[in-house]
Amino acid sequence: MPKGYWIVRVSTREAARYPEYIAAAKPAFEKYGAHFVVRGGPYEAMEGNARERNVVVEFKDVATAKACYMSPEYQAAKAIRTAIADADFIIIEGA
Repeated sequence: MPKGYWIVRVSTREAARYPEYIAAAKPAFEKYGAHFVVRGGPYEAMEGNARERNVVVEFKDVATAKACYMSPEYQAAKAIRTAIADADFIIIEGA
């Protein structure tokens, strides 16, 4: 079964509060077995519009990736993220 991924690009409006989001999201990530493949770091935008933070999170499958996103734990964290940042967020099936 192919793995599922979150691909998230984030621009923070209140960078000092971003750790609040990370702390609030941690229980969901632990519960659903999230594995961070990319978590910020330097990048070079080759085409299109870039955001300041790029994240790739791996799950055992797409159903688990969706369940994590829809979970009460993550939705509470998402409320913090949307208050302090703008994001492009997709869930995609791996090859």
